[in-house]
Amino acid sequence: MLGIEDGGMLADFAKAEAESPSPRKQVDQSRIIYKSRRFRRPGKAKGYGLPSLCDFGESRIGATQDSNPFVQPHMYRAPEVMFDMPWGSAADIWNLAGLIWDLFEGEHLFEDVFDARGGHDPFKHFALMVALIGDPPSEFIGRSETTGQCFDTNGTWIAQEDAAIPLVSLDSLEKRLSGQEKQLFIQFMRSMLKWMPEERKTAKQLLDDPWLL
Repeated sequence: MLGIEDGGMLADFAKAEAESPSPRKQVDQSRIIYKSRRFRRPGKAKGYGLPSLCDFGESRIGATQDSNPFVQPHMYRAPEVMFDMPWGSAADIWNLAGLIWDLFEGEHLFEDVFDARGGHDPFKHFALMVALIGDPPSEFIGRSETTGQCFDTNGTWIAQEDAAIPLVSLDSLEKRLSGQEKQLFIQFMRSMLKWMPEERKTAKQLLDDPWLL
C-alpha cells in the first residue's frame, strides 16, 4: 500500500463519488459490489508517498509456530501447514514460489485444488503436490498423524479414491520459456517447493540463484 502526500486527492475522490456515484450491483441481501474509481494523480511537487507494509492481522513473530489453518490462502498453503505441523518462515518461501509462478506464468500453480462447490479439497491439493514435486520423504510423513490419510509410511500416495495424481509436471505447465532458461526457472521453483521446510532455500540464498543473475 502507498501513502498519500496530497490530501486533496481524498477530498476530490469523495466529491466525485457524491456528484457521480459509482455503478453498483446488489448481489444478495448482505453484499453490494461497486465499480472501482481511480484517484487523480498527485499535485505538483507531491507523490504517492512511501510504500507502507500493512495487513498484519495473521502475521506471526518467531522461529516456529503451532499449526494454524488460516495463516495462508488455500492455493498458497504450504504442506506443513495443511498437515497441522509446526511451521516457520520457510512457509513464506513456499508462498513466494506460488506468487512468482502467478506473476510469471499468469495463472495459479495450485489452482485446481477446489471441489465442484468451490470448497478447498485437500486431497486434490496434495495429489497435485505429488505430481509437481514427487512423493514426500518418510521423515516428513512422521511429523504428523494426519499424513496417514494420504500417504503410507514410505510416502506413497494411498488416497486414490479421494483424488488421482494428475498427469502434469512443472515442466509441462511452464509455457513461456525454453532451453536452458526454462531449466533454470524450473530449478529455481524446485528450490522453494520442497516437502521438508528446512530444505527450501532461504530468501537470502534465493537472491544468488542463477535464474535471477
